[in-house]
Amino acid sequence: TSPFAWLRTRFYYLLIRLYFDQEFSIEEFTRGAKQAFSVVSKLLSQRKLDLLEELVSAEVLQVLKEKVSLLPDSHRDALAADIDSIMYTTEGDVRIYYDDDGIKFVSILMCFWYLNGANLPDEVPGEAKVFQIVFGDENTKEKKHLLTANYEFQREFTEGAKPDWTITRIEHPRLLE
Repeated sequence: TSPFAWLRTRFYYLLIRLYFDQEFSIEEFTRGAKQAFSVVSKLLSQRKLDLLEELVSAEVLQVLKEKVSLLPDSHRDALAADIDSIMYTTEGDVRIYYDDDGIKFVSILMCFWYLNGANLPDEVPGEAKVFQIVFGDENTKEKKHLLTANYEFQREFTEGAKPDWTITRIEHPRLLE
C-alpha cells in the first residue's frame, strides 16, 4: 500500500471514531471481517446461498445465485477459506458517504489472501497465474493455491439503524466472474 493510501485510510478511521462510532477499532473490524469472509466463502462453496440473506445485500445475493450455479466444482471448491488458511488481510478502500435522504454510510473494502487445496489447473481462465505452494516431503506432497478475494462491508450509521455490517461486494478474481 502506498503511504498516501495508508494515511488516507487512517484519516477515515479517525472520522469514523469521531463522528459515527467512538468504539470503532480497525483491529476488531478486521477480526470480524475475517470471520465473515470465512463463513460466507464456505457457504458459497457449498451452494448454501439461502443462508447468506442476513450477511449479504439482496443485490449481491442475486448475482451470486446466478454465478455460483454455473461454476465448475473445482472453482466452487476454491471459494472456501478456513479462517486458519487466511494468510494476509488488508483494507483496500474506506468510504464515508450520505445518500440523497441524508442516510449515512461507511464502507470498507477488505482484501484477503488465503490458501486453498482445490484441484485447480495450473493456469486458470483469463491467463492469470495462481501461486502454488507445496507442503510436506516427497511422499506426502500437498499442493495449495494462494488465492485472493475482495469483500466490501457496509454499515448504515443513521440514528436508529441496526449496527450490522452487510457485505455489498464479493470478488474472487478468476474464480467467480
